[in-house]
Amino acid sequence: MPRQRRPGGVERPSLRSAAAALTSLVALAATGLVAGPVVAATRDAGPCALPRTAAHHSLGLDSWNDAYPRPRRSLDAVMVFLSFPDSEPVVPPEVLAADHFPATTRFFQRASYGKFTLRAHPQRQWIRMPHPSTWYGIQRDWDPERRGAYLRDAIRAADERIDFSAYDIVYLVADPDAPGVDSDATKVVNFDRPLHADGTDIGRVVTVFEEHPPDRNVLAHETGHVFDLADLYHRPEDGKGDWDTYVGDWDVMGSQFGLAPELFGWHKWKLGWLGQGQVVCVQGGADLTLEPMAEVPVPGGSLGTRLAVIRTGRDSALAVEARSATGNDRATCTEGVLIYRIHNATPSGGGPVEVLDTHPDSGACWDRSVYPPLADAPLREGERYTVPGEHVRIEVADRTRSGAWTVRITTGT
Repeated sequence: MPRQRRPGGVERPSLRSAAAALTSLVALAATGLVAGPVVAATRDAGPCALPRTAAHHSLGLDSWNDAYPRPRRSLDAVMVFLSFPDSEPVVPPEVLAADHFPATTRFFQRASYGKFTLRAHPQRQWIRMPHPSTWYGIQRDWDPERRGAYLRDAIRAADERIDFSAYDIVYLVADPDAPGVDSDATKVVNFDRPLHADGTDIGRVVTVFEEHPPDRNVLAHETGHVFDLADLYHRPEDGKGDWDTYVGDWDVMGSQFGLAPELFGWHKWKLGWLGQGQVVCVQGGADLTLEPMAEVPVPGGSLGTRLAVIRTGRDSALAVEARSATGNDRATCTEGVLIYRIHNATPSGGGPVEVLDTHPDSGACWDRSVYPPLADAPLREGERYTVPGEHVRIEVADRTRSGAWTVRITTGT
């Protein structure tokens, strides 16, 4: 995940082009839902489930890629702490573990509505690597041979003390004070040929090179890749400019710094946390009451309708969901009904999700947002929006006493 630190921790967006702004100028004020026929909506979301494609981390969800663990049960993760001959660790392993847990476990418990628990097993001792930290050439765009050597050395050194067959996920945490450690190199590494230890194949590991204290939600972001979720940020070709133009603050897979890091409803549908009864496939139109995506129901309570989907093509769909200042989204500065496009054939980092800006002439949270122009993207009460090129209109009437959003979706000419 890229670092975008600037003086004072404030992130300033670049100006968008006039053409980009014009694509969303159809946001209109309204006093309520306009009377009219509602054709069809179904709790059988199958017609709206895009198929999985060969794209890396495809957002298609008609089937699951068995190369990845699916977080619909408890999973066990081992944290291995690596030191180097050229540096004596200053921060003990238990302090580094506390940088990430139990916060990451709580993030996923809330996001999954209690359906998934990530159980961390941090080791209590440092494991010494055979080479100095500077020897491995650690950096974001890492030389494959040096990276391979680092991973083989780490697994080999740790195998003397750790039974890897007991764990579903492996976090390799480097001494943050070692001179060769680059904090921008944190990522998930997938092996073309799995490493083998303790009678089990290790197909991927999370390499953690974070400073102490680390970026917030960084491990939630990287763990999302372990579950076959894509990067939603855009890396500029020249390394300059904004990384967050696709989704802004909306979803931790876009930015670990986001103000509203709750996973999109589409992601939750893919992971198995939303299903029949919570996802509505809109074919023609629908009047819906959408519960906030990040709101965790009381024990025994119903999830209600969380996601509306409109199929727009063989490889594309629109998603509509409500976002409010609760749960993982408690720090958001705007609330409302969020609309975004999904492209199942677009690979990770290429823009598989695009949040639609229903207020293109304004922004929000200029002192805190990773991309203020999209911070006010959701529709608010009394507003309607026609999606460019899709003949789809979304209208927001009001909010219920419980905080849900009343929405009408109309499709067709």
